[in-house]
Amino acid sequence: MTLSIVIPAYNEEGSIAETIGTLYTALKARGIRHEIVVVNDNSKDRTEPILKELQQTVDTLVYYTNIGPNGFGYAVRYGLERFTGDCVAIMMADLSDNPEDLIRFYDKMVETDVDCVFGSRFMKGGYTKDYPAVKKFINRIANFIVRMTIGMRYNDTTNAFKLYKKETIKGVQPLLAPHFNLTIEIPLKAIVRGYSYAVLPNGWTNRKSGESKLKIREMGSRYFFILCYCLIEKFFSRKDYHRTTQEKSNKKILESTRQN
Repeated sequence: MTLSIVIPAYNEEGSIAETIGTLYTALKARGIRHEIVVVNDNSKDRTEPILKELQQTVDTLVYYTNIGPNGFGYAVRYGLERFTGDCVAIMMADLSDNPEDLIRFYDKMVETDVDCVFGSRFMKGGYTKDYPAVKKFINRIANFIVRMTIGMRYNDTTNAFKLYKKETIKGVQPLLAPHFNLTIEIPLKAIVRGYSYAVLPNGWTNRKSGESKLKIREMGSRYFFILCYCLIEKFFSRKDYHRTTQEKSNKKILESTRQN
């Protein structure tokens, strides 16, 4: 199963080379077929020249420049429209996500055949390092609200670091969120639409260089909009978008045919 990694990058000249280098080294060491898809979100610094240089040594790296509209959600969606693997992970460009966690996610998907693997920094085995206290407090409140509203146990929906099968990404379309609220739109739609998932602990380390693109004051209403959208779909769509038993059966038949 080929793994794609979509990495949105805006003004990440201080960390993008190390992010890609450590990721590439870890995946090559395990012999995992992969592609690293970086979406340069119209950066104003040296992010793009660095990506060009990296292509000389990282043979699995492809990058695109999203000239607009720009924003975290737009950049991720740009990458999700262009990856070629059987499954796709969303990772950050600032070294906050651990490549070893990605490998565990990938192994879990291969072993169990779940449609999604979600990370949680707030379960046994998970951790955060240098997480700003105010942001962490707001994060826990926001995730509690999401859990209670949707009615689920998963406690880290706002964590962008997740892995999806290709057909799952197709199944959660259309995606609406243009900004960081995409981090809850994709998993909530996957859950509401009946896709299977596993949750594993993962780590998060605050960026070493640059500045965070997440502006809490600007994002509250946007997260609320996406949460309401998913809630309405859950209770009022009459499961029009729900993954059907027949679709699951057809998938098993197709996989059996490929194996034979």
